[in-house]
Amino acid sequence: MTSTTGATGTTGAACPYCGWPDHAEPFQVVSRHVTAAGSTVWTRCGCGSLQVRAVDAWGTRIVSRSRPAGVPAAGGR
Repeated sequence: MTSTTGATGTTGAACPYCGWPDHAEPFQVVSRHVTAAGSTVWTRCGCGSLQVRAVDAWGTRIVSRSRPAGVPAAGGR
């Protein structure tokens, strides 16, 4: 999965591909996994971007997200 710099979940942050707010409900929950600190939730945005959300005592934040299928990487790769 390719991470997007600056795409971590913060107040007012949104998907860089479609603009869906990070604090909104995800389009689709792909899987949930319990961790020692809380849980990890893999979600898919409406545009197709796969996201990893960490849920713990500090709340929910997106720690990584991929490009949607068909969107070229920066630099054309």
